[in-house]
Amino acid sequence: MARKKYASETEEAKVDMTPLLDIVFIMLIFFIVTTSFVKPMGVEYSVPESNTPNNSQKSDNILISIEKSGLIKIGDRLVDIERVTANIQQIRAEAPEASVLILAETEARHGLVVKVMDYVKIAGVQKVSVAEKKKG
Repeated sequence: MARKKYASETEEAKVDMTPLLDIVFIMLIFFIVTTSFVKPMGVEYSVPESNTPNNSQKSDNILISIEKSGLIKIGDRLVDIERVTANIQQIRAEAPEASVLILAETEARHGLVVKVMDYVKIAGVQKVSVAEKKKG
């Protein structure tokens, strides 16, 4: 009895899909289990409570604008250079913790900016910032 070396033409090659499906289901279960234990990352913090009432002190900034023509404005009012100290003291009477921002145009005279800074220091302001105001 001779054996056939080749399969007959009626037999077809078959691939067993059972082990492949087993691996897919095991991987699916693994990913479901591992993702359910992941904690979201983040920073925990607590906001401190304020002991002071909100309306007790006004802490608005005082804006002094210096134009290249030499005009000085405190807020929206035109002010003479000699009256800067008095105006700052008046505003600070209402808001003692207010800081001053001097906004000078690029072409403004530096001597005028320094003089305004001196008058602000005479008024008793410790927090003074200077910024450049560009035209455009």
